[in-house]
Amino acid sequence: MTTATTPRPFWLAGRPATGEGTLDVTSPWDGGTLASVSVPTPAQTEEAVAAAAAVAREFAATPAYERAAALDHVHRRLAERAEETARLISAENGKPIKWARVEVSRCVSVFRWAAEEARRFNGGSAQRLDSEPGGAGRLALTRRFPYGPVLGIAPFNFPLNLCAHKVAPALAAGAPVLLKPAPATPLSALLLGELLAETGLPAGAWSVLPVPNDAMAPLVADPRLPVVSFTGSVPVGWSIRDAVPRKRVTLELGGNGAAIVLADYSSDADLDWAAQRIATFSNYQAGQSCISVQRVIADAAVYDRLVPRVVAAVEALVTGDPADEATDVGPLISEDAARRVETWVSEAVARGARVLTGGTRDGASYAPTVLENVPPDAKVACEEVFGPVLSLTRAENEEAAFAAANDSAFGLQAGVFTHDVQAAFRAHRALEVGGVIVGDVPSYRADQMPYGGVKDSGIGREGVRYAMEDYTYERVMVLTGLEL
Repeated sequence: MTTATTPRPFWLAGRPATGEGTLDVTSPWDGGTLASVSVPTPAQTEEAVAAAAAVAREFAATPAYERAAALDHVHRRLAERAEETARLISAENGKPIKWARVEVSRCVSVFRWAAEEARRFNGGSAQRLDSEPGGAGRLALTRRFPYGPVLGIAPFNFPLNLCAHKVAPALAAGAPVLLKPAPATPLSALLLGELLAETGLPAGAWSVLPVPNDAMAPLVADPRLPVVSFTGSVPVGWSIRDAVPRKRVTLELGGNGAAIVLADYSSDADLDWAAQRIATFSNYQAGQSCISVQRVIADAAVYDRLVPRVVAAVEALVTGDPADEATDVGPLISEDAARRVETWVSEAVARGARVLTGGTRDGASYAPTVLENVPPDAKVACEEVFGPVLSLTRAENEEAAFAAANDSAFGLQAGVFTHDVQAAFRAHRALEVGGVIVGDVPSYRADQMPYGGVKDSGIGREGVRYAMEDYTYERVMVLTGLEL
């Protein structure tokens, strides 16, 4: 990718704009500068907020077909520019091109789902009130209305699709949205702005503002932005919630996903499948996914047969240049991120963990790593590694496996490899997570399903319709004097 000499504009109330400062976007792979991005001034940020607040009532009242048409346009244009967009994601984020293409396809689906939900959401419900004498002749109609403009704060690991999960539901629900992309990866969000600018959405309905992280407090506190949707770290997420307790705040704060392999999952084909899925999805974003496999908890009956399969599958992954079609695992977002992972692994090893494969760093790249005998209170076990590191643990039975999975401050998703439908329902009841994936890793996510967690994994749900519900509230109207 060629380096841009002119700073790229941001999007202010639907139009391109430039500020007084710039931000350089660098490649995690080779450290080269990819582009310079213009940064909004405080006055421009204020203009964006004022524009969103000014248009909020008008936008909430727009016909569903108009919002749906805009969202349809974005999903079609993203599909047309899919390869260009995937290469942009790969360049700024460092994820292998094969996974960048998957991200684009998912984003296309998010906007398609949003267009469909815009058409059918808020159809309203009717409730007869004459079930009691005082309600004779009365009918309650309930509809949903936006709280107001949404502040969407997105992370670096899915620089396009997690922006889509802020923008698309807000626009579908009729709520203006201010998108704040991660400073390391703003280019995908700015490209999304190009596509939104091609639509007929009213001025003020959306902005893309690559403001610095340390300039976010006034935006979070601004009463004209009653909804904050944040994806990112635990400390920042809860600090937002604590700072604005009267706002509608949704948080997706990560996890340390467990893949549980039960005793019945014991054939060679079963274990080969589990090992391949575990290896792939502990490393597919260099481990930088909230639902990557961080812990494997296997029943003692299958543990010894599973371990060599996992190690072999991890060692078969191709690491290297994210632009190479053969690469499975690219660099982390920065060398600092890789150093942190290296420090955490070293800490675990010093306390008795054994490295079965990997455990080395080269710049921003960290080798896919499998650990055994990890102390349960080591960082790589109890915190979110956000790197290509996997810990293996033996459990004596199903109950012990579920207890080990729950022994975590996080609760996003868990995977349970079993053929026993009763065990699946026991897992669904016992596991303290937002999602239980049966027969696969915790890393599976369909963008239309409810997605979110409990405990330190956050509050609220993504998934287009579920986010729309978080961004809106019910308002009831009672009609009187009717002949029902």
